[in-house]
This record gives sequence, C-alpha cells and structure tokens, in this order.
Amino acid sequence: MKWNATDVELYITAKEYVDTALVPLIPISFDDRMKQLSSMSEFLSILSTEIEKKFKGRILLIPTFHYVMDDEKKVEGLQIWERKLQQAEFNHIFFLTSDINWKKEESYLSSSLVWIPAINLESLPMEQAREVMKQQVEQIISLFMNEWEKGD
Repeated sequence: MKWNATDVELYITAKEYVDTALVPLIPISFDDRMKQLSSMSEFLSILSTEIEKKFKGRILLIPTFHYVMDDEKKVEGLQIWERKLQQAEFNHIFFLTSDINWKKEESYLSSSLVWIPAINLESLPMEQAREVMKQQVEQIISLFMNEWEKGD
C-alpha cells in the first residue's frame, strides 16, 4: 500500500494485516554530489515501489525520509519517525537506503536498516535495468521474509 488517499483508506480498514512499514531514506545535497544523490533517489524510489507491489496488503510504503547529507540531527529525526511508526503498531519497520553512512548510525535505531548500493539505471539498457531491479527486489524480499519469520 502506498501513501495515497485510496491506499491509506484501505490500510485503515485492514490495519491488522498491514504490519510492516517501509521507509526509503534519501539524502539531499546541493554540491558536487547532487547528480549522484538524485540518481540514488530514482533507484530507491523504483526499488521501494516494486517491493510495495510484491507485498501490497502487508506493507505500507511511507513517504520518503529526506535529509540533508551532512546534517548531524538526521538520526534524531529518523528516531522520531521510528517512534511514531512503533506507536502506530507496525511490528516491522524497514529503513531502505543506499547511503552507506547510515551503517554507522544503525545502532541508534531499533528497526531494520537495509542498505543496498544504488545502481545508476540510466546507464543501462532498459531490459538490463529491469533485470537488475528484479534481482535487487528478490534480495530484499528474502531479508523481509527472514524478519517476518523471526517476528511472527
């Protein structure tokens, strides 16, 4: 389920079945990293949407948590989101990122951080990009399944 009026209405009526929140983490910078980060954003947007499609009815895709790349308070901001999601009774919360810097902050989170290197999809032929994305989705799905098996 996506964060739109139709899906959120569905979520409200089927809340007991939707036990997982997926939150993409996207850095923003206006320096020489801007193009790289915008490519990362595209990759994570497609990836999170594909994951949501596979598990519609179990996952709520939360709007992206955007943060300024060098902001020292980004962890505090994400912890607030995490608490709110826990209070909303999501049993499983996954933060999806391609920013390796989050691995250093992972211990400050009680939820699962899934780091996956971003792939520059614009440099690949369409068919190859689809295949790469399919493989990435399958890897993440297996991580989700493992977490669900532990928690259910």
